[in-house]
Amino acid sequence: MPLQTVEPRRLYRQIADQISGLISDGEYTPGSRLPPERDLAKQLGVSRPSVREALIALEVEGLLDVRVGSGIYVTQPGERGQRNALQGDSGPFEVIRARWLIEGECAALAAKTAGPAQLRAIRAAHAAVIEESKRDHNPLDADRLFHVSIAEASGNSALVLLVQILWDQRMGPLYRSLERKLEYPKMAAETVREHKAIVSAIVRHDARGARSAMRLHMNRTHNRYIKEWTSGK
Repeated sequence: MPLQTVEPRRLYRQIADQISGLISDGEYTPGSRLPPERDLAKQLGVSRPSVREALIALEVEGLLDVRVGSGIYVTQPGERGQRNALQGDSGPFEVIRARWLIEGECAALAAKTAGPAQLRAIRAAHAAVIEESKRDHNPLDADRLFHVSIAEASGNSALVLLVQILWDQRMGPLYRSLERKLEYPKMAAETVREHKAIVSAIVRHDARGARSAMRLHMNRTHNRYIKEWTSGK
């Protein structure tokens, strides 16, 4: 049998495999509740975001049921899905960190180089976020347009491609499953305020301010998805 390429496993996948193994060995039986997220993180010696990614991955695959405000439960065997449901998804917090790095620089470059047409496109995309947020507290289509418009204003087509790829990951089942757990009615208003600060800095041609505003937006996005498993804000 020929040797196969060895691919490094993502940390959340390693954690998910450990938890899955405990379930297979009978440590946690169907219907039982897992320890709290903080306890799992401490026992495994990893961060809470990594544990959260693993738990959501196991829920997507049908092994766990994450009930906001209640706990994390092992599902019945008949409820379980396919192990390969996630394929190559990056963890949500990996995606956010990558966006922090890349989109911060996109915003800074846009502030330096954007011409009148590009500034109009960014303003129009921001207006679309505001309009769509009246109907949906997570206006994804308009949000994507906003971030891609800023990347396009950077003048670097490779950065545009990277932002689009990251958005493909952001729309994957792992990220969206986590996001749905933690969405709340005021989320759109927060996003609009954070976007407004980015637009203002770009329009002022303030590269440092644009970078800071975008990175603050990404930091707050991270915080929205790591808050306690409660019923929302």
